[in-house]
Amino acid sequence: MRETETVVLGAGPGGYVAAIRAAQLGQKVTIVEAGEIGGVCLNVGCIPSKALITAGHRFQEAQSSDFLGVKTKEVTLDFSKTQKWKDQQVVKTLTNGIRALLKKNGVTIMEGFGSFLDKKTLQVKTKNGNEKLMFKQAIIATGSSPIEIPNFKFEGRVIDSTGGLNLKEIPKELIVVGGGYIGCELAGAYANLGAKVTIVEGSSNILPAFESDIQALVVKGFKEKNIRVVTSAKALKADQTNDSVTIEIDVNGKKEKMTADYVMVTVGRKPNTANLGLENLGIVPDSKGLIPVSDQYQTQEKNIYAIGDVVAGLALAHKASYEAKVAAEVIAGKNVKKDYRVIPAVCFTDPEVATVGLTKKESQEAGLKVSTANFPMQANGRALSLNATEGFVRLVFEKDTELVVGAQIVGVNASDLVAEITLAIESYLTLEDIALTIHGHPTLSEMVMDASEVGLGLPIHM
Repeated sequence: MRETETVVLGAGPGGYVAAIRAAQLGQKVTIVEAGEIGGVCLNVGCIPSKALITAGHRFQEAQSSDFLGVKTKEVTLDFSKTQKWKDQQVVKTLTNGIRALLKKNGVTIMEGFGSFLDKKTLQVKTKNGNEKLMFKQAIIATGSSPIEIPNFKFEGRVIDSTGGLNLKEIPKELIVVGGGYIGCELAGAYANLGAKVTIVEGSSNILPAFESDIQALVVKGFKEKNIRVVTSAKALKADQTNDSVTIEIDVNGKKEKMTADYVMVTVGRKPNTANLGLENLGIVPDSKGLIPVSDQYQTQEKNIYAIGDVVAGLALAHKASYEAKVAAEVIAGKNVKKDYRVIPAVCFTDPEVATVGLTKKESQEAGLKVSTANFPMQANGRALSLNATEGFVRLVFEKDTELVVGAQIVGVNASDLVAEITLAIESYLTLEDIALTIHGHPTLSEMVMDASEVGLGLPIHM
């Protein structure tokens, strides 16, 4: 039987961060991972999807840069080389780096599936058999898995996002069931790589979590890529052969069939809380499978913590990493708790989308009197020089105090631009605070300053 002070279940962006931080604060730490170090995010999620998105952008740029005076002869794509780059140069580099960081910080790595026997003992099923691990504290960071819908079992040509990232060839035709973050990102990536893509979404719009003007710009971008978007549609069943798969959908009561090389189902994720032995701890997940926790991420068993996709809130890697640090510091005896105002959310579509804080509607529903200030990408010099003028930066601010409470960005590098506004909201900054901050020129970040000046009624570049 092994012994440790703190055991972490799961080595994703929540688990490995928790393990490293706990070790940095003096704990003897063991991390248990049933799959790959780095979890879904680094291996079959955030990182490899962005690699394919980048490859798609490069392929498109190589074919359509005549307007710059850049002319190329016939452009071809060796997708096997693309996948090799993604797996070896991107994913493997990062996962090996995480493994090295764990070892550097003295974290013991156990490869196997861990389940609780009681509140002090973990059983780890390894390839060499079962081992027991005694611990003082535990952090559950087991992440989530794709949801499988009826009549769309993940096998053959019906795939989840993991299967979508690991295709051996670019499909001639691809159907994506689910128009949320993951579905829209991979639909755009494969369209850029040359596939004919159809998105089937149950809601009245794709990306239902975003505002309508943002949705419209993403739909416009999809139309330019010849992506068909079918909304208010329910996927009923899938029938496949060795060469293709045909699905039947119901669109407002009208049945329709469509055939493709693959169907990728991306309708959401479910927390990995089954088979962890939680019943041996007296911990009962809620109806969604989520583990109830305090603002210090403690479960009802005070020495058992839970973070990331297995607790309430958005299933985001950066949220899990934040929670990891809090839990690790609580275990180390620090007087800390959850303390953030906002969490940014990013979708890597074309154009990119990023939001943080409240929308105008949400602000009004919360009883706040707010206004908004928009600044268009087409009025920014750097955006013009990048030939990426679609989109805008929008700030939401209180009318009386001019305190910034939210932002929505759509356009090039929205994923990076949102960081400044996130910091502004966390720091209780006003429009004037941002407007008086000198921004580099020519940069995209100037649009945040310009939007602030619009809100103040003193725009220079509009």
